[in-house]
Amino acid sequence: MKNVVVYTSNTCPYCTLAKNYLEDKEVAYTEKNVQTDRAARQELMSMGHMGVPVIVIDGEEIVGFDKEKIDEVLSR
Repeated sequence: MKNVVVYTSNTCPYCTLAKNYLEDKEVAYTEKNVQTDRAARQELMSMGHMGVPVIVIDGEEIVGFDKEKIDEVLSR
């Protein structure tokens, strides 16, 4: 089982698409909303990112909603 974290915000349509995609694939994930969670926002910024979604799968960062990259990392 992969460790999946999705950094999101309330107003991000691509975050919703990413979460729905993972749910459709029955992938469990932890959501960290950078809009409501100050610690999550600091975490994201310390990784060098300012935008969402950022999906982290077993330590590998995927910036944006990239289905092909998500599938590739999940299949490893």
